[in-house]
Amino acid sequence: MIISRTPVRVSFCGGGTDLPAYYEGSENGGLVTSMALAKHIHVTVNRRFDNSVRVGYSQTEIVDDFEDLEHELVREAMRMTGVTHSVEITTIADIPSRGTGLGSSSALTVGLLNALHTYAGRTPDAEQLAEEACRIEIDILGQPIGRQDQYAAAFGGSNQISFLADDSVNVMPINLDASALEDNYFLVYTGMTRKASGILAKQSASSDKKRSELDSLRQQAIEVREALESGDHDAVGRLLDASWQIKRNLVDGITVSSLDDLYTSIISMGATGGKLLGAGGGGFFLFQGSETIRSKIEVEHKVIPLVMDTAGSTIIFDDGSRL
Repeated sequence: MIISRTPVRVSFCGGGTDLPAYYEGSENGGLVTSMALAKHIHVTVNRRFDNSVRVGYSQTEIVDDFEDLEHELVREAMRMTGVTHSVEITTIADIPSRGTGLGSSSALTVGLLNALHTYAGRTPDAEQLAEEACRIEIDILGQPIGRQDQYAAAFGGSNQISFLADDSVNVMPINLDASALEDNYFLVYTGMTRKASGILAKQSASSDKKRSELDSLRQQAIEVREALESGDHDAVGRLLDASWQIKRNLVDGITVSSLDDLYTSIISMGATGGKLLGAGGGGFFLFQGSETIRSKIEVEHKVIPLVMDTAGSTIIFDDGSRL
């Protein structure tokens, strides 16, 4: 049996500039400042006694031919790694696995690739995992998503990630105080989930019209790195708020009245600023604020402290079984 553990991600600033519709037409490319969150997707791969394939997630599939799998990420990861029969695959998530704004689908793809490559006797590095996950999600399945989630999940830690017009990606690690992040930032679950593809498709289509706004989001990715590295957490909070005020007006569907009410309520409790993570429409808010503010919010909402994963996608169990 092989078990991989892969983190989801939190994006501080720059989200949206990792979409090809933006960075392919930008002289400086896209730029995101983000970190891997210590909430994980676990993937198990185990030899099956016959030639069939069993996949367990929110439902169970048992097929004789992997091509018949409905779970397209599993199917394409199997095809890419060459592990196509006599295998049982199970996925388990620490958080709701779709529509939370934490990049869980990309984390799942990275974790699948890591576990399946290992089962096939290979040892992929983080760059390979991220590139192959992008190939599956964007090139093969045609999902209208960006490229930040796959790299954050594969590499772990805190990073500034640039996306250039030639589709090359540069991951630049940032040295941040993990304890300071935990003390000064937290996630609030909105109780709503959504499918990101519809919102991201609209955002991609409007990238040319909204280029000045996206340029501002890119600049905020530079400024938030400087504020994080200097420990100026109030400045980070103000940048999160500025980012949210731009993002919420990019396209319809990013916010609704209940999300606006929740944001206003938490700001009124003393949070400096925040933003909705991911494409929008639900999932998690990221806020900057003290532990005292966090304790007030926990009375009515699910709150997660901002704890960093430094390892990225990792094999945490390997009994030596191979394809």
